[in-house]
Amino acid sequence: MKKFSNYLVFILILSTMLLTFSGCVNNEENYSDKPVIYLYPEEPTEVTVKLDYNGELTCTYPDYDNGWEVTAYSNGRLINRQDGNEYSYLFWEGKSKIKYDMSKGFVVKGEDTAEFLREKLEYMGLTPKEYNEFIVYWLPQMKENPYNLITFQNAIYTDNAKLDIKPEPDSILRVFMAFKPLAKPVTVREQTLEPFVRQGFTVIEWGGTIIRN
Repeated sequence: MKKFSNYLVFILILSTMLLTFSGCVNNEENYSDKPVIYLYPEEPTEVTVKLDYNGELTCTYPDYDNGWEVTAYSNGRLINRQDGNEYSYLFWEGKSKIKYDMSKGFVVKGEDTAEFLREKLEYMGLTPKEYNEFIVYWLPQMKENPYNLITFQNAIYTDNAKLDIKPEPDSILRVFMAFKPLAKPVTVREQTLEPFVRQGFTVIEWGGTIIRN
């Protein structure tokens, strides 16, 4: 009987530990997936890009190494000074405990996601090349959901992922989507989006994250 009681106590303690651990893993961290940065100077320019991220970088391409140093061309072509290779954009991913604002946005059927993203991203100022690369990355994670609550984050994102670019761009657009898969539609206030006009040396960034709780 004593052995059986000790066994029950052990099981209860183990179960409590597993539940606690599971809660920490699943509820705390969000991933910033595939933010990519395009650089469009008016003429070939030596550009340094530094990222101050409130979290942990998990992957960069090319290697971040305390900052990217590239020669940028007007068509978006980049030559990384560290390895001499050509890149289309600067890529990073990270994980953090940033709490995103989901109070305003758009509730979209999964099957309508591609059309919605194309319309909104074009309105906000992405080119077909840029918004098609966005859609190709995110659509497989969204189209099979019954619905998605889609928001485009502003200061919450930019304040937690600050960019320091030299020389300073004349215009910069940072599109960061946070979306939550839904089984049923919910009611939220529609988000107001603003169009973007490119002027001079332009920097474009897009990325996103999935909200699972």
